Amino acid sequence: MKTFKILSIVFFTSILMTSCGIHSAMVRNINNNTTNVALSRKNFKVIDRVSGESTAIYVLGIGGLSNKALIEKAKTKMLENANLIGSSKAIINVTTESHMTLVVPFFYQKTVTVSAHIIEFTE
Repeated sequence: MKTFKILSIVFFTSILMTSCGIHSAMVRNINNNTTNVALSRKNFKVIDRVSGESTAIYVLGIGGLSNKALIEKAKTKMLENANLIGSSKAIINVTTESHMTLVVPFFYQKTVTVSAHIIEFTE
């Protein structure tokens, strides 16, 4: 009987301590403003890759930011890291990735990463 109690405690503890992770990526334009740049000629070069990240934590379903706010915050950090002001550079291939870590029902963490390539025009 003592062995059964110990095994039951170990089993239920392992069930409660497990977690899940979910990952998704969106390669689409989810911006409200759009600038089109024609990259049909070889008048540019790819100079760097830049990214920004934002995380929200929810405990018992309370807390954190909305998905739209997480994306906006990550995009703002990415653009700050890109240092585009005063140069002939542009952002292309913007990708938004989302990763969720779950410990149901207690803990939920969502991380959004926005990344892109920086190009510089040569002509």
